[in-house]
Amino acid sequence: MSKRPVPRLFVIRHGETEWSQNGRHTGRTDIPLTEHGVEAIKKLAPEIVGPGKLLDAENLCHVWVSPRQRAHTTFKLLFESLDELPPHKVCEDVREWDYGNYEGLTSEEIKDKDKYWSIWKDGCPGGESVEEMTKRVDGVIEEVHEIHRKYYEEGEGRRDALIVAHGHFSRVLISRWVEFPLCLGTHFNVEPAGISLLTYNHRNLKEPSLTGLNLHAL
Repeated sequence: MSKRPVPRLFVIRHGETEWSQNGRHTGRTDIPLTEHGVEAIKKLAPEIVGPGKLLDAENLCHVWVSPRQRAHTTFKLLFESLDELPPHKVCEDVREWDYGNYEGLTSEEIKDKDKYWSIWKDGCPGGESVEEMTKRVDGVIEEVHEIHRKYYEEGEGRRDALIVAHGHFSRVLISRWVEFPLCLGTHFNVEPAGISLLTYNHRNLKEPSLTGLNLHAL
């Protein structure tokens, strides 16, 4: 068994937006953080970013950031105290679920169209299906697992990986990480600016676990 620290994946949902405040489904729409969202991230950053803190840039080997500005702004604000941002990849693979015809609608408005609708079993007409979302997220997880394996077994890279993304994406990722069906993501509440910690039980990479949820949520 490796004597290296068990590798970790941090998953951060972007900060508050106008649509996250009023419950509108925000997928491809590229809206900014609210003023309160910006200030909240700035307040959070010194508590969690820095040497010996939860997010230590010296431990980060891979960072994926959604291309939507609400996620990229969150990432930049978190690490703005550093001389330069940690190396990162702006990546469509970690974008939010594509809500298709339901983009910008609240759950109540969607229920007016289809009272039996559930994103967890029906997906989104004109957007991504459950199967498409599962495949996309599973691809991200496979990439993270291989990065973790190389670090833990071969000493390549560093301990931590980070994804800065979105609410439904994060809930799906958590569910699939612990090898649950996508639909069980409905039971995980991911708050704006909440940090999830995904790692492994018993120092065994074959036992993926959810270790923390909504750490330092605002």
